[in-house]
Amino acid sequence: MKCMASVDKKHIRRVTDEEASELYHEGWNYVSKSFWKEKVRDVEKPQEEKPTKKKSNKMSKSQKRHMRKSNK
Repeated sequence: MKCMASVDKKHIRRVTDEEASELYHEGWNYVSKSFWKEKVRDVEKPQEEKPTKKKSNKMSKSQKRHMRKSNK
């Protein structure tokens, strides 16, 4: 698989090696996969916000143990 972009960079496609050689002769350019990811793949997916968990102020067992030791 290869990533190809048209000369004006308006069209970016992921194609097989055979299609890539044909497109190259038509004037398309090879581009990196990271370029394809940021322009095509990641743009189409909607960004979902995950709710963050609230942190509690509870002390862990080791913290409690240290507090008891320091109070003695």
